[in-house]
Amino acid sequence: MDKKKNRNSINGKKLGIQAVAALIQNANFKGFFSGKLYTGPIKKVCVPGLNCYSCPGAVGACPIGSLQNFLGGLKFRFPYYVLGLLLFFGTLLGRLVCGFLCPFGLLQDLLYLIPFYKKNQFKIDKYLRYLKFAVLGIFVILLPLCIPLSPAFCKYICPSGTTSGLWHVFLNSSVRKQLGAIFQWKLLVLGIVIVSALIVYRPFCKYLCPLGAFYGLFNKFSFFRMHFNESACVHCQACVKACKMNVDPTKNPNSMECIRCGDCVRACPEGALHQGFIRPKTDASPVEEEA
Repeated sequence: MDKKKNRNSINGKKLGIQAVAALIQNANFKGFFSGKLYTGPIKKVCVPGLNCYSCPGAVGACPIGSLQNFLGGLKFRFPYYVLGLLLFFGTLLGRLVCGFLCPFGLLQDLLYLIPFYKKNQFKIDKYLRYLKFAVLGIFVILLPLCIPLSPAFCKYICPSGTTSGLWHVFLNSSVRKQLGAIFQWKLLVLGIVIVSALIVYRPFCKYLCPLGAFYGLFNKFSFFRMHFNESACVHCQACVKACKMNVDPTKNPNSMECIRCGDCVRACPEGALHQGFIRPKTDASPVEEEA
């Protein structure tokens, strides 16, 4: 009972951190009532997570949307600024951004808390994981480069953008009159993601998010890392059972799929797992990670 209370307390703190991060990135509170976007100077600054530029509350720009705008402009401009920020966030934090700083990640976490049929393990899961890299390559990079003024990911997939669009649809009658087939398609995508999030933990993060795909590339060498002390491990598999991203921390503690939620660290009865910027002094025999 005490362990359950402790686990609920920790999960509550994690959700609290996520909520604060989401509020900071969407601090234009009056926009949620007026439907008017914030256009101040910091709107040009990219936030670390997936947070639509067109969200009424957004005070910053989405890195994926900004990257597409650079690549898909009528006159090509290399996205030094956006790539620089993405490299900074990735090198410093890896997918910790996904676990704690992404507003759409918070939405999925809240949906998964709703009592419903749950299934995180299924045969094609490992193959579906590659979809997000295809989305990154095709919809975020290739199509904007080939078709000017076409932010393909934002236009056809991004459920965060659709969620933001629903606010404008609700608040502005002029927007409702302009809705067409593309918005209906995006509503379908959003609906699939929402229903999936009731069943599977963070399906968008696992299978479709190009930002998660990018940050995942840095997990193995980001400054914030997972550390596994193999000599302390008793092979009880408690960490594997605790991981809702289907990662085995004893084999691949810095997997591209790890969002640094810390569930495995808390589940380990021997303290063999740690995460942070500094390797614990007791971690004398780190495991060799899988490729």
